[in-house]
Amino acid sequence: ASERCVRRKTRTVHIGDVKVGSEHPIATQTMTTTLTSDVEATVAQVKKCADMGIDVVRITVQGMREAKACEFIKKRLLEDGYTTPLVADIHFTPKVALHCANFVDKVRVNPGNFADGRKSFDTIDKLGEEEIAQAVADIEETFAPLVLKLKEKNKALRIGVNHGSLSERILFQYGDSPEGMVASAMEFGEICRKYDFHNFVFSMKSSNPKVMVEAYRSLSREMYKRGWDYPMHLGVTEAGGGADGRIKSAVGIGALLLDGLGDTIRVSLTEDPEFEAGPCIALREAAEANAGKGVEAFEEPSGRRDGQVARRKCEFPLDVPLNTDGSVLTSMTAEELAGYDTQGLCNRLGLRLRKDGDVQKDWKSIDAVVVDGALSEAAVANAKAALDVPVGVLCSPGENLPDGVTVLHEASSVGEALPERLGGYALVFDGTESAEAVERALTNAKPRFMLLRPKSLEGITFLARQFFAKVLACDAAKAVPLMLWFKYPKAEGADEDSVVIKASADFGSLFVDGLGEGILWDAEIMNFDDLRESSFNLLQASRMRISKTEFISCPSCGRTLFNLQDTTKKIQDRTGHLPGVRIAVMGCIVNGPGEMADADFGYVGSGVGKIDLYVNYDCVKRGIPSEGAVEALVDLIKEHGRWAEPADDEDEEEEVTGDKVD
Repeated sequence: ASERCVRRKTRTVHIGDVKVGSEHPIATQTMTTTLTSDVEATVAQVKKCADMGIDVVRITVQGMREAKACEFIKKRLLEDGYTTPLVADIHFTPKVALHCANFVDKVRVNPGNFADGRKSFDTIDKLGEEEIAQAVADIEETFAPLVLKLKEKNKALRIGVNHGSLSERILFQYGDSPEGMVASAMEFGEICRKYDFHNFVFSMKSSNPKVMVEAYRSLSREMYKRGWDYPMHLGVTEAGGGADGRIKSAVGIGALLLDGLGDTIRVSLTEDPEFEAGPCIALREAAEANAGKGVEAFEEPSGRRDGQVARRKCEFPLDVPLNTDGSVLTSMTAEELAGYDTQGLCNRLGLRLRKDGDVQKDWKSIDAVVVDGALSEAAVANAKAALDVPVGVLCSPGENLPDGVTVLHEASSVGEALPERLGGYALVFDGTESAEAVERALTNAKPRFMLLRPKSLEGITFLARQFFAKVLACDAAKAVPLMLWFKYPKAEGADEDSVVIKASADFGSLFVDGLGEGILWDAEIMNFDDLRESSFNLLQASRMRISKTEFISCPSCGRTLFNLQDTTKKIQDRTGHLPGVRIAVMGCIVNGPGEMADADFGYVGSGVGKIDLYVNYDCVKRGIPSEGAVEALVDLIKEHGRWAEPADDEDEEEEVTGDKVD
């Protein structure tokens, strides 16, 4: 529903002792990183994940040796009192899937390579109805034995589509699109239903949260048309690690959970698997806290429900330095502003103080600051310094406001027309205003931009959707940029990770639908540097403003052919200063070439101690020794004109995008 969080009704799927479906709590999942053939290590890791609160654990099963190990892993877990369901992750090997189905609780297959293992993308030049029918018949011939085996054993199945590993035929028919992902899933789902097997779930993963959200919504729409009620497993694949991975996952998974979609989730991090438990649980709690919350029904004009998402065309002010791809704001008291020296102000706002004394904006500089309280002489001086950079400064009406300050009014207080001034006005709404009140305030103030600051965190996704409907219906507001200003006070039991997850879900659920032109994220538990960094990361995860290198990094598993965490960090340290460049770091060939669809360059394990390098889909260097592969990647980036040397803060001649103080 547009106006409140109501969970989509789904049937119950049994995965061992865990029940998945709308009548049950959202189940959490992760995946081991051990060699599955190492029974002791795998058992120990499964137990560690279960102890952290994970409900279901997936393991890599790439060959018959690993399939045979599943028997002993399951036996050992049961002997030690662990009933945690095991999922066999299968790519390319139908015979292996049949064998391990005897021992695991669920099998995951990838439609992109289960029956069609080819990873070339240029061998099909025409495709008619006869060829398509034959391809589907070939899939059934390969897939049906597994379906019948799972039905016989009362085991579960996941039809797990990956955006980056669609089959060549699907790519030829539908392109690299959510539509193709849904078509691929439906083909496998129809075969299951043909054999009266219904104990299965779907997943539609992508490393791009916006693609992932649209794919799951498209799947949900298609199932609704067909009268299907199968559960969905949510995840953003190759999300990366640290705050980046958590934010990217929360944007995609959180947006869907708040829509009422999803019955089981995995947060894929380039970290040890037990660390995925906390973000999974935080997302589940965020969904549970929003269950049934929302606003009165309203007509949603955005086209979101039909998959027609587009950003508003806004008119950005010339005298307030907002960023058209998404602005990052911060807030501080007038007393805090007054207390900074030049270096302190630069640190607080993410500016660069050069050796010659000039102050410049950087890729991650604050665009505007909201100042609370009356300005002292020292605060005025620092406000002027910020304006000169330029950084926007917003202050409440009062004395001593420097020229160029944007005066911030509560929308309800603007009862008459305001005079023109340099810097103009900004209006704060709480989202409960009537359409008439919105129109009146906008007409009187003619603001440079608006801020939406809800009074409560309850149901803010739905409050914001309703407010945007009022904005779109108001001629005076249609082109005025709107910043989302959400405040997260300290809460008992909440740590920084859980606040990041919840806020990313709240903001991200709106940004992925084109709602909001910027972010002001206040959180008492987080320091200013982390808030600024997380704000930029959130905009990038929502595919708005690109402020750094984008890393598509798989979470590692038993197939991984090098130390993924260490290697990813080395690549990030070496290339993390290249905004707009997307680099995929893949542990093996399973998703590697396909995930290049969303990357400019790829670093993929191809053998023990060997790396292949990609440019988009194309493998351009093979079998590079791993000890020199990072530098080979750098050379490849240079060859394609995408390299820039890291900025040197001490270099007076270094030029950085942005204006400087004269």
